[in-house]
Amino acid sequence: MKAILQTVYGEPEQVLVLGELDRPTPGNGEVLVRVLATSVNTPDLIATRGVPYALRLAFGLRGPPSQVRGSDVAGVVEAVGPGVTDFAPGEAVFGSVWTGPFKEGAQGTFCEYTVVPAAQLAHKPASVSFEQAAGAVMSGITSLIALRDVAQVKAGQRVLINGASGGLGTFAVQIAKSLGATVTGVCSTRNVELVRSLGADRVIDYTQTSYLEEPERYDVVMDNVMNHAPSATARVLTPSGVLLPNSIGSGKWFGALPSVAFGALFNSKRWRSVEYVPSRRNLEDLGALLESGAVKVVIDKSYALAQAGEAVAHMVSRRARGQIVITA
Repeated sequence: MKAILQTVYGEPEQVLVLGELDRPTPGNGEVLVRVLATSVNTPDLIATRGVPYALRLAFGLRGPPSQVRGSDVAGVVEAVGPGVTDFAPGEAVFGSVWTGPFKEGAQGTFCEYTVVPAAQLAHKPASVSFEQAAGAVMSGITSLIALRDVAQVKAGQRVLINGASGGLGTFAVQIAKSLGATVTGVCSTRNVELVRSLGADRVIDYTQTSYLEEPERYDVVMDNVMNHAPSATARVLTPSGVLLPNSIGSGKWFGALPSVAFGALFNSKRWRSVEYVPSRRNLEDLGALLESGAVKVVIDKSYALAQAGEAVAHMVSRRARGQIVITA
């Protein structure tokens, strides 16, 4: 099968190369999926470039331990392994191969076929395209867990989304609105109308105004950019407010890791971490939001499999509006 392979760290268009791999075989509790669409997410960016450099000490000095990037998948069931009774060949599905960051031999999705744990797979809603389904998985579920489960957003609360026009932000704005919150989105001038169209009650253009300088206080701040120190962002919280730091930052050596670690140690009552859990229940909950129209997937651009390097480079630019999708 065709697959995008990587053996060393570097710039995406140089190190992500189209090649061939044997088609995988599903094991116990696994499903072989013919990949029709996948998407680019932050872990793909980290694993491709090896930035922040500090992470190389844990995951590999020269290159990532697995050759194939990608974790989100939407496609058609090709075969099922022993013990799988919920899926059958020919069914349209979406889900994730994610089992943790950068594990040796881990499955990827920048390829024609991939093996997915059945517990991390759900039937694709009929009204949702394969591209939309693939683009929704990591960003949509992360936002759902962050706002619904971790911050426990309630109707009437005030929520600020920093980085409201990106992959996570476009979902976070809509999910916060679906939970009944009053939502403020932060983005650049060119994205103000997009964020407003997603349901934001107010949009702050960060090129004109800093949310840190305003008197408004928020019950929840989801920070998908971390362009300010978390200790500064925490000052715009209400006394019982919750900060969700959710970015690797921009530093090449350590990124935002020191700030997040410090906050976890000394501000644990206000700073909350978000664990990505692509369970079937979360997939089905997200699918229901998509099917109802409460949440829509914003796709900036779709690339062919052979253009995966360009797709990841697009994310490196930090100018993507919504999701970057790859079709196999």
